[in-house]
Amino acid sequence: MTAVLQAEDVRVAYGGIPAVSGVSLTVAAGEIAAVIGPNGAGKTTLLNALMGVLPASGSIRFAGRPVGHLGIEARAAAGMALVPETRALFATMSVEDNLRLGGFRLRGLGAAAARARMAGVLRLFPRLAERRRQTAGTLSGGERQMLAMGRALMAEPALLMLDEPSLGLAPLIVRDIFAAIAALRDTGVAILLVEQNARAALAIADHGTVLESGAVTLAGPSEALARDPRVIEAYLGTEAPAGFAPEAGLAEPT
Repeated sequence: MTAVLQAEDVRVAYGGIPAVSGVSLTVAAGEIAAVIGPNGAGKTTLLNALMGVLPASGSIRFAGRPVGHLGIEARAAAGMALVPETRALFATMSVEDNLRLGGFRLRGLGAAAARARMAGVLRLFPRLAERRRQTAGTLSGGERQMLAMGRALMAEPALLMLDEPSLGLAPLIVRDIFAAIAALRDTGVAILLVEQNARAALAIADHGTVLESGAVTLAGPSEALARDPRVIEAYLGTEAPAGFAPEAGLAEPT
Protein backbone atom coordinates (compact mmCIF):
# COMPACT_ATOMS: atom_id res chain seq x y z
CA MET A 1 0.00 0.00 0.00
CA THR A 2 1.08 3.57 -0.67
CA ALA A 3 2.41 5.41 2.37
CA VAL A 4 0.43 8.61 2.94
CA LEU A 5 2.17 9.67 6.15
CA GLN A 6 5.75 8.86 7.09
CA ALA A 7 7.04 10.27 10.36
CA GLU A 8 10.57 9.55 11.48
CA ASP A 9 12.25 10.51 14.75
CA VAL A 10 9.64 13.18 15.56
CA ARG A 11 10.53 15.12 18.69
CA VAL A 12 8.64 17.84 20.58
CA ALA A 13 9.72 19.66 23.73
CA TYR A 14 8.01 22.14 26.03
CA GLY A 15 10.52 24.57 27.50
CA GLY A 16 13.32 22.11 26.96
CA ILE A 17 11.40 19.22 28.53
CA PRO A 18 10.81 16.37 26.05
CA ALA A 19 7.13 15.58 25.39
CA VAL A 20 7.60 13.37 22.31
CA SER A 21 10.90 11.54 21.94
CA GLY A 22 11.89 10.09 18.59
CA VAL A 23 8.51 8.73 17.43
CA SER A 24 8.36 7.05 14.02
CA LEU A 25 5.26 5.68 12.31
CA THR A 26 3.75 5.15 8.87
CA VAL A 27 0.12 5.25 7.73
CA ALA A 28 -0.87 3.91 4.31
CA ALA A 29 -3.88 4.68 2.15
CA GLY A 30 -6.93 2.68 3.19
CA GLU A 31 -5.37 1.84 6.55
CA ILE A 32 -6.15 2.64 10.18
CA ALA A 33 -3.16 3.15 12.46
CA ALA A 34 -3.90 3.42 16.18
CA VAL A 35 -1.77 5.13 18.81
CA ILE A 36 -2.67 4.05 22.34
CA GLY A 37 -1.22 4.92 25.70
CA PRO A 38 -2.02 6.46 29.08
CA ASN A 39 -2.93 10.06 29.83
CA GLY A 40 0.10 12.31 29.46
CA ALA A 41 1.89 9.93 27.11
CA GLY A 42 2.23 12.58 24.39
CA LYS A 43 -0.46 11.29 22.02
CA THR A 44 -2.17 14.65 21.45
CA THR A 45 1.19 16.38 21.25
CA LEU A 46 2.23 13.98 18.50
CA LEU A 47 -0.90 14.74 16.44
CA ASN A 48 -0.42 18.47 16.89
CA ALA A 49 3.17 18.17 15.74
CA LEU A 50 2.16 16.20 12.64
CA MET A 51 -0.45 18.84 11.77
CA GLY A 52 1.93 21.75 12.33
CA VAL A 53 0.18 23.09 15.42
CA LEU A 54 3.39 22.58 17.40
CA PRO A 55 7.00 22.92 16.24
CA ALA A 56 8.81 19.60 15.94
CA SER A 57 12.10 18.16 14.78
CA GLY A 58 12.52 15.03 12.73
CA SER A 59 11.08 14.12 9.35
CA ILE A 60 7.38 14.38 8.44
CA ARG A 61 6.46 13.37 4.90
CA PHE A 62 2.97 13.48 3.44
CA ALA A 63 2.24 11.82 0.10
CA GLY A 64 5.98 11.43 -0.36
CA ARG A 65 6.82 15.10 0.18
CA PRO A 66 8.36 16.75 3.25
CA VAL A 67 5.85 18.97 5.08
CA GLY A 68 7.74 19.75 8.27
CA HIS A 69 8.42 23.27 7.05
CA LEU A 70 4.76 23.96 6.24
CA GLY A 71 2.19 25.66 8.46
CA ILE A 72 -1.24 24.32 9.44
CA GLU A 73 -3.07 25.89 6.50
CA ALA A 74 -0.62 24.52 3.95
CA ARG A 75 -0.81 21.02 5.42
CA ALA A 76 -4.60 21.19 5.37
CA ALA A 77 -4.54 22.38 1.76
CA ALA A 78 -2.29 19.45 0.88
CA GLY A 79 -4.88 16.99 2.24
CA MET A 80 -4.16 16.54 5.95
CA ALA A 81 -7.02 16.90 8.46
CA LEU A 82 -7.08 16.82 12.25
CA VAL A 83 -10.22 16.39 14.37
CA PRO A 84 -9.12 17.64 17.80
CA GLU A 85 -10.27 16.31 21.13
CA THR A 86 -12.23 19.55 21.68
CA ARG A 87 -14.06 19.07 18.32
CA ALA A 88 -13.86 22.87 17.76
CA LEU A 89 -17.32 23.34 16.23
CA PHE A 90 -19.15 26.61 15.61
CA ALA A 91 -21.86 26.18 18.24
CA THR A 92 -24.23 28.88 16.98
CA MET A 93 -24.13 27.68 13.38
CA SER A 94 -26.25 24.90 11.94
CA VAL A 95 -24.98 21.41 11.27
CA GLU A 96 -25.21 22.08 7.56
CA ASP A 97 -23.24 25.33 7.77
CA ASN A 98 -20.53 23.68 9.88
CA LEU A 99 -20.20 21.05 7.17
CA ARG A 100 -20.08 23.64 4.41
CA LEU A 101 -17.21 25.39 6.17
CA GLY A 102 -15.32 22.11 6.21
CA GLY A 103 -15.38 22.05 2.41
CA PHE A 104 -14.24 25.64 2.01
CA ARG A 105 -10.84 24.78 0.58
CA LEU A 106 -12.56 22.88 -2.28
CA ARG A 107 -14.99 25.68 -3.08
CA GLY A 108 -13.51 26.05 -6.57
CA LEU A 109 -14.90 22.66 -7.56
CA GLY A 110 -18.43 24.04 -7.74
CA ALA A 111 -21.83 23.59 -6.11
CA ALA A 112 -22.51 20.13 -7.54
CA ALA A 113 -19.30 18.73 -6.04
CA ALA A 114 -20.11 20.34 -2.68
CA ARG A 115 -23.57 18.77 -2.68
CA ALA A 116 -22.06 15.37 -3.48
CA ARG A 117 -19.58 15.65 -0.60
CA MET A 118 -22.38 16.74 1.75
CA ALA A 119 -24.53 13.79 0.67
CA GLY A 120 -21.64 11.40 1.30
CA VAL A 121 -21.09 12.72 4.82
CA LEU A 122 -24.80 12.54 5.64
CA ARG A 123 -24.93 8.94 4.42
CA LEU A 124 -22.06 8.09 6.74
CA PHE A 125 -23.73 9.91 9.65
CA PRO A 126 -27.52 9.64 9.20
CA ARG A 127 -28.08 11.40 12.52
CA LEU A 128 -26.58 14.56 11.07
CA ALA A 129 -29.05 14.39 8.21
CA GLU A 130 -31.88 14.38 10.75
CA ARG A 131 -30.38 17.39 12.53
CA ARG A 132 -28.96 19.35 9.62
CA ARG A 133 -30.96 22.49 10.53
CA GLN A 134 -30.11 22.38 14.25
CA THR A 135 -27.31 24.48 15.69
CA ALA A 136 -24.20 22.54 16.64
CA GLY A 137 -24.49 23.67 20.25
CA THR A 138 -27.75 21.74 20.68
CA LEU A 139 -26.28 18.38 19.64
CA SER A 140 -25.37 15.54 21.97
CA GLY A 141 -21.73 14.66 22.56
CA GLY A 142 -21.84 11.81 20.06
CA GLU A 143 -23.51 13.97 17.44
CA ARG A 144 -20.89 16.68 17.93
CA GLN A 145 -18.17 14.09 17.34
CA MET A 146 -19.92 12.95 14.17
CA LEU A 147 -20.17 16.56 13.02
CA ALA A 148 -16.50 17.22 13.73
CA MET A 149 -15.53 14.16 11.69
CA GLY A 150 -17.98 15.04 8.93
CA ARG A 151 -16.67 18.58 8.70
CA ALA A 152 -13.12 17.26 8.27
CA LEU A 153 -14.28 14.82 5.60
CA MET A 154 -15.90 17.62 3.59
CA ALA A 155 -12.37 18.62 2.52
CA GLU A 156 -11.79 15.10 1.15
CA PRO A 157 -8.52 14.61 3.05
CA ALA A 158 -6.04 11.88 2.16
CA LEU A 159 -5.11 11.66 5.86
CA LEU A 160 -7.61 11.96 8.71
CA MET A 161 -6.17 12.26 12.21
CA LEU A 162 -8.57 11.71 15.12
CA ASP A 163 -7.78 12.70 18.69
CA GLU A 164 -9.73 10.68 21.29
CA PRO A 165 -13.01 10.40 19.31
CA SER A 166 -14.61 8.29 22.07
CA LEU A 167 -13.91 10.80 24.85
CA GLY A 168 -16.92 11.29 27.10
CA LEU A 169 -19.29 9.21 24.98
CA ALA A 170 -21.65 6.41 26.02
CA PRO A 171 -20.65 2.89 24.91
CA LEU A 172 -23.40 2.59 22.27
CA ILE A 173 -22.36 5.91 20.72
CA VAL A 174 -18.71 4.83 20.78
CA ARG A 175 -19.72 1.75 18.82
CA ASP A 176 -21.37 3.92 16.16
CA ILE A 177 -18.39 6.27 15.94
CA PHE A 178 -15.93 3.41 15.54
CA ALA A 179 -18.14 1.71 12.97
CA ALA A 180 -18.03 4.93 10.94
CA ILE A 181 -14.24 5.12 11.27
CA ALA A 182 -13.94 1.53 10.08
CA ALA A 183 -16.22 2.29 7.13
CA LEU A 184 -13.99 5.20 6.12
CA ARG A 185 -11.10 2.81 5.54
CA ASP A 186 -12.96 1.46 2.51
CA THR A 187 -12.92 4.92 0.91
CA GLY A 188 -9.12 4.83 0.75
CA VAL A 189 -8.44 7.55 3.30
CA ALA A 190 -5.51 6.97 5.67
CA ILE A 191 -6.57 7.24 9.32
CA LEU A 192 -4.36 7.95 12.32
CA LEU A 193 -6.41 7.23 15.43
CA VAL A 194 -5.22 8.40 18.85
CA GLU A 195 -7.36 6.77 21.49
CA GLN A 196 -7.33 5.86 25.19
CA ASN A 197 -9.94 3.17 24.60
CA ALA A 198 -7.33 0.65 23.51
CA ARG A 199 -9.77 -2.21 23.06
CA ALA A 200 -11.99 -0.29 20.63
CA ALA A 201 -9.04 1.20 18.77
CA LEU A 202 -7.20 -2.08 18.24
CA ALA A 203 -10.42 -3.80 17.18
CA ILE A 204 -10.65 -1.66 14.03
CA ALA A 205 -7.00 -0.75 13.42
CA ASP A 206 -4.62 -2.48 11.02
CA HIS A 207 -1.60 -1.78 13.18
CA GLY A 208 -0.87 0.03 16.40
CA THR A 209 1.74 1.90 18.37
CA VAL A 210 1.98 2.09 22.15
CA LEU A 211 3.20 5.48 23.34
CA GLU A 212 4.38 5.90 26.92
CA SER A 213 6.13 8.95 28.36
CA GLY A 214 6.52 10.35 24.84
CA ALA A 215 8.30 7.31 23.41
CA VAL A 216 7.25 4.24 21.43
CA THR A 217 7.43 1.17 23.66
CA LEU A 218 5.73 -1.34 21.36
CA ALA A 219 4.46 -1.44 17.78
CA GLY A 220 3.02 -4.02 15.43
CA PRO A 221 -0.12 -5.45 13.83
CA SER A 222 -3.19 -4.60 15.91
CA GLU A 223 -4.16 -8.25 16.39
CA ALA A 224 -0.72 -8.99 17.80
CA LEU A 225 -0.85 -5.99 20.12
CA ALA A 226 -4.30 -6.98 21.38
CA ARG A 227 -2.95 -10.43 22.34
CA ASP A 228 0.31 -9.28 23.87
CA PRO A 229 0.34 -9.80 27.68
CA ARG A 230 1.92 -6.41 28.28
CA VAL A 231 -0.87 -4.62 26.43
CA ILE A 232 -3.53 -6.81 28.03
CA GLU A 233 -2.25 -6.05 31.51
CA ALA A 234 -1.79 -2.31 30.99
CA TYR A 235 -4.66 -1.37 28.68
CA LEU A 236 -7.23 -4.10 28.14
CA GLY A 237 -8.00 -4.96 31.74
CA THR A 238 -7.99 -8.74 31.44
CA GLU A 239 -5.44 -11.41 32.19
CA ALA A 240 -3.39 -13.04 29.45
CA PRO A 241 -3.92 -16.80 29.00
CA ALA A 242 -1.56 -18.95 31.05
CA GLY A 243 1.67 -19.63 29.25
CA PHE A 244 0.83 -17.16 26.48
CA ALA A 245 3.79 -15.81 24.55
CA PRO A 246 3.81 -12.43 22.72
CA GLU A 247 2.69 -12.60 19.12
CA ALA A 248 5.21 -12.52 16.32
CA GLY A 249 5.33 -9.23 14.48
CA LEU A 250 5.64 -6.90 17.44
CA ALA A 251 8.60 -4.61 17.54
CA GLU A 252 10.25 -3.05 20.57
CA PRO A 253 12.57 -0.06 20.10
CA THR A 254 16.18 -0.87 20.74
